[in-house]
Amino acid sequence: MRRLPAHLTLDCEDELLGLAGQLEITHFLEASSAIRPGPYDVALVEGSVTTSADAERVRRIRAESRRLITIGACATAGGIQALRNFTDVEEFRRVVYARPDYIDTLATSTPVSAHVTVDFALRGCPVDRGQLLEVLTAHLAGRKPDIPNHSVCFACKRRGTVCVTVAHGTPCLGPVTHAGCGAICPAYGRGCYGCFGPSGSANLPALIPLLRRDGLDRPGVERLLRTFNAPAFEEEL
Repeated sequence: MRRLPAHLTLDCEDELLGLAGQLEITHFLEASSAIRPGPYDVALVEGSVTTSADAERVRRIRAESRRLITIGACATAGGIQALRNFTDVEEFRRVVYARPDYIDTLATSTPVSAHVTVDFALRGCPVDRGQLLEVLTAHLAGRKPDIPNHSVCFACKRRGTVCVTVAHGTPCLGPVTHAGCGAICPAYGRGCYGCFGPSGSANLPALIPLLRRDGLDRPGVERLLRTFNAPAFEEEL
């Protein structure tokens, strides 16, 4: 029986029941207050590192786990809170909090991989439940997870979605964004906004002139890139 501390999505419903007999969930406070000590076969970690306590916690989890898998944009790229990385966090504290001296925070929000070794990163905001189940099933079978590394454009072609950029001149991050969402936004006539982070073959320098051609000025391009996965996209520039 495999043991894992898990922040599993309860939306998996019947699929999770099929795995329940093979997994012993030992730390999942959203579902149970029962906690069992490690070591663990698999640790699923969500959330970015924004405080020194967070950094210490992920180091402890890493030491207790044979495999560490990050899930979600916060854990894999720093999340929406990583927008602090582009400005002065002290100014934010003064403006937002009546007693900023009570707030213990780091100057940046960083992914878990910036602090410990990560064995697999499951992207998305939110993650795709099918991909989560594939990762867990692959672990149980002792194989590599079959998660695509191509872009959202590939997913659009597979589902027969008309390209929103070609047809309507809509700015879209599909060419540089990791597939996994099923290309939901383009299917409803909206440009992809990169919730799964950069794909394995992302070429942002080539895309940016096209975004400018489609009507975005420099601040507009920055706003498009600086959302769920801002640090990850910045690394591609």
